[in-house]
Amino acid sequence: MQRAVFLDRDGTINQEKDYLYRIEDFEFIPGVPEAVKIFNAAGFLVVVVTNQSGVARGYYTEEDVDILHRYVSSQLEGAGAKIDCWMYCPHHPSGKGSYALPCACRKPLPGMLRDAARQLDIDLQSSIMIGDKRADVEAAIAAGCRPILVRTGYGAAEEADVPAGIEIYDDLYSAAVSLLR
Repeated sequence: MQRAVFLDRDGTINQEKDYLYRIEDFEFIPGVPEAVKIFNAAGFLVVVVTNQSGVARGYYTEEDVDILHRYVSSQLEGAGAKIDCWMYCPHHPSGKGSYALPCACRKPLPGMLRDAARQLDIDLQSSIMIGDKRADVEAAIAAGCRPILVRTGYGAAEEADVPAGIEIYDDLYSAAVSLLR
């Protein structure tokens, strides 16, 4: 089985922008390509797990999400970094049509992490989940991963709401460097 670093997207990889789906609005948080490179070099699979309720709300399509993810992958690859798998939850209970449902994949539930573990032969107990929200921390705990909160995105505001003892870093790069120690 393999180790993975699960990453939230908005507020962890890229600057937080409400319902981001357009390439021209995407902006890496400084140090992210370098952090992903560090995880790659350390032998971790890198899996992005992101809630994308904008699909359920009708703001954008799953194709829009896929286009953005392909763009981000190409930008990271140009910097020598690699995302091994992208997973997203398009559902929301107050969404529209077939997306308007409660599901097991929407964080804080651990569905995306468990699905990735099955698909990629990941050992969740030796894996890490890094995000900027309490929901990311809760998903990690529910899946049996080591949770880490970053202060980017919503992280600084949510820091007081995470359980005691959770590791907290200023950003993804700081977390990556710390994990190498």
